[in-house]
Amino acid sequence: MDQHDFTTTFLVDQTPAEVFKAVTNVRGWWSVGIEGDTEKLNDEFIYQVEGVHYSKMKLIDVVPDERVVWLVKYNYLSFVKDKSEWTGTKVHFDISRQGDKTQLRFTHEGLVPEYECYDVCTPAWTNYVQGSLLPLITTGKGHPNQETA
Repeated sequence: MDQHDFTTTFLVDQTPAEVFKAVTNVRGWWSVGIEGDTEKLNDEFIYQVEGVHYSKMKLIDVVPDERVVWLVKYNYLSFVKDKSEWTGTKVHFDISRQGDKTQLRFTHEGLVPEYECYDVCTPAWTNYVQGSLLPLITTGKGHPNQETA
């Protein structure tokens, strides 16, 4: 991964298994409208905000309690010139022990400052990861989008 790929990291008291379970519960932190499976190797799912954002993801690397990697198989963003800017990029969730804490490092490999959506997409990812996935892990309740397709 390049040093310019978007990344955000946090530490929690929960175990790697608890963090992994929350990461794979994509409906619990990203969007209740996710279509498809989000837990096992080769699962595919769709995230969609009608007319604005459509992404088809495939889980290409799953190591329980350590790592989940999504490949963006297809993407459409209505608000940028290159509508498929994310297609072929990867989204990484790396889980590791740091002393008595568990670290989650989120990286969107390929989401770089040169991309038109970088200035919109990075705060959005930060909101979902820090503002929804983190509370899902620590309190059992995330703040996912409520839209359904």
